[in-house]
Amino acid sequence: MNPLVTIGQCTITLIDTLNEQIGRGVSWFTLAIVLVTVAIVISRYCFNIGSIAVQESISYMHALIFMLGAAYTLKHNAHVRVDIFHHRFSKTTQGWVDFLGTLLLLIPVCLFIIISSWGYVTDSWEVQESSRNSGGLPGVYLLKSTIIMMAGLLFLQGISLAIKSLFSALGIPLNAES
Repeated sequence: MNPLVTIGQCTITLIDTLNEQIGRGVSWFTLAIVLVTVAIVISRYCFNIGSIAVQESISYMHALIFMLGAAYTLKHNAHVRVDIFHHRFSKTTQGWVDFLGTLLLLIPVCLFIIISSWGYVTDSWEVQESSRNSGGLPGVYLLKSTIIMMAGLLFLQGISLAIKSLFSALGIPLNAES
């Protein structure tokens, strides 16, 4: 087997495994959001007890689901897309369209997000930004860091998608596990 194909398949496996594990991990926050919301409602209306930090935790979890789950969603081809022509193309043409789209659109956007948000995130880290609300959660800087993490994970998944698409365009079969 061609060593470049082996390297490509190993790269796909590593990236896909990383994003699969992160996606499955953050998916548990959906259950946590439901449980925390129920707890907030019960504590507020039954015991007249409220907590800004607990309420903010819902927003944090919601952000983590979307920011860290974006690459997982891309891996499973579950992002919204307009598929007017794509499904009519041959597998080879689909591979080239996906490869060029990833190379010319996804990867540059990920790099733009990383570069443009870098100062925003580092400024937050410098002041150890916390909630603006009294009694709110600390660590807003950690939450803002997920912007860069999201773009980085999407970038990596874009690399995996580009390799898969290029293999498809060139007619190179992938392992069953890819």
